[in-house]
Amino acid sequence: MISQAALNAILNGTSAILLTAGYAAIRAGKKSIHKALMISAFCVSTAFLVSYLMYHYRVGHVAFQGQGWIRPFYFVLLLSHSILAAVIVPMILVTLRRAWLEKFDRHRVIARWTLPLWLYVSVTGVIVYLMVYQIYVPRK
Repeated sequence: MISQAALNAILNGTSAILLTAGYAAIRAGKKSIHKALMISAFCVSTAFLVSYLMYHYRVGHVAFQGQGWIRPFYFVLLLSHSILAAVIVPMILVTLRRAWLEKFDRHRVIARWTLPLWLYVSVTGVIVYLMVYQIYVPRK
């Protein structure tokens, strides 16, 4: 059975794939495919957030076990990930709302910022998972 932490990483990775595919679709002029992929990315990211909050409510804090040069690298990565994860939520909602209301000029303006930040948060979420749960495994 898959752990909830692994599920969270899979959801983050899936979101990154959907975001990338959604970007490729809009660049190719495939608006309906873009719309479906971006709504899917939003749904997967929402499922991630719910799962993540439930996991940390039950488990609490999981300490990073790495030592040496990797430790400050991890904490800088985690800090940037955490700050942008908080910033990206309202940006995603505004971006989706503008698309929903068919205000595509305004949608494009914010989407140019939302997409790379959302993608960064999704990818760094997977990296944080790998560092905490796979590479530097917590002691039991």
